[in-house]
Parts: sequence; C-alpha cells; structure tokens
Amino acid sequence: MTSVHSYRELIVWQKSMDLTVRIYALTRYFPAAERFGITSQMRRSAASIPANIAANIAEGQARRSRGEFIQSLGVARGSLAELETFLTLSTKLEMTTPEKGRCLLNDCAEIGKMLNALIKSLTTNH
Repeated sequence: MTSVHSYRELIVWQKSMDLTVRIYALTRYFPAAERFGITSQMRRSAASIPANIAANIAEGQARRSRGEFIQSLGVARGSLAELETFLTLSTKLEMTTPEKGRCLLNDCAEIGKMLNALIKSLTTNH
C-alpha cells in the first residue's frame, strides 16, 4: 500500500496531532455551559482526524485493504469538515477571536490538502 512503517512518519498525522492539541488548548477557555456542546464536539472531531489515520497504518497492510484505508481517510476528512464548521461557529459566537479562528482554519485547510493528496496517491497508484 505505502512505504510508511509507522503512522508517526506521516506529516499529515503529525500536523493533525498538533492541531488537536491547539483545539484542546483553545476550548479550555470556552464557557463551562459548552463543555458538552461545542467544546466536546470540537475536541472529538479534532482527535478523530489523526486517530483515523493512525488506526489504518497501525493495522498493517496485510490486514487492511487499500479501499478501507481510503474510506478511513474519508472519515478523517469528514471530521476535518466538522471541525471547520465548529471553528467558524465558535468565532461567530465570539468564543474565540477572528485571528485565532482564521489561523486554525488555515491549519485545517493545509491538513485537508494533505489528506486529499494521500487519498489521490492511493487511488491512482494501483
């Protein structure tokens, strides 16, 4: 499937882990009333991105098919879109500054491009 020996080698995994840490730091200051709302949703969607990448690499090429890997990357992409939505919402609700929101959305866009490139490489290199 790929020449990657560990998911930790993938830059997209590393960047998505960094984004998750930044999301946890950001949401620490959200209102307590949002602990089970936006805060929880943002943290879960952020953590889902690297988790879906890691799960498939860690399972190993012998046990998972290329199609399953691509599907899981699609799930990661969906989690990324969910996170982008909640980042936009938290900015509109003034739970974060427009500058922080923009910076994190730029990080999301970069990770999205990387996920798309990985998916494309897996679908075109049969």
